[in-house]
Amino acid sequence: MYKILVPVDGSDSAARALEAALEMAHRFQDAELHVVTVQSPIISGNVSRFFSPEVLDAYYQDEGQNALLSISPQLEASNVPYTKEVIVGDIAEEINHYVSEHGCQHIVMGTRGLSAMPSLIMGSVTSKVIHQAKVPVTLIK
Repeated sequence: MYKILVPVDGSDSAARALEAALEMAHRFQDAELHVVTVQSPIISGNVSRFFSPEVLDAYYQDEGQNALLSISPQLEASNVPYTKEVIVGDIAEEINHYVSEHGCQHIVMGTRGLSAMPSLIMGSVTSKVIHQAKVPVTLIK
């Protein structure tokens, strides 16, 4: 089975990447999508003074589930096998780690996420993923 990783963050670019990955999966006929959203941890030391690790974990899970919620109908209607997962950590590192851990053969992702500057052709996370990836990466504008 050909495994395609699609990182999503709720951005329009990520939604277009999912659409392209679904088309790719249909062409392969024996493919599955691994849809992940990676939540960047809050790095301020003050946060841990006011919130327990459990509260922060719940926050990350809620944010991740919100990013996945908008694409769920599209995934369900596609008839393509898929998994969804929320991960917390450095976004680019976690994407590449997920690829290695799950045997994904391809990454399909948007060129820019939610926090990217509109004038940039490619966001910093996308650039980092490309440079670290050991599998082909398809970028969708």
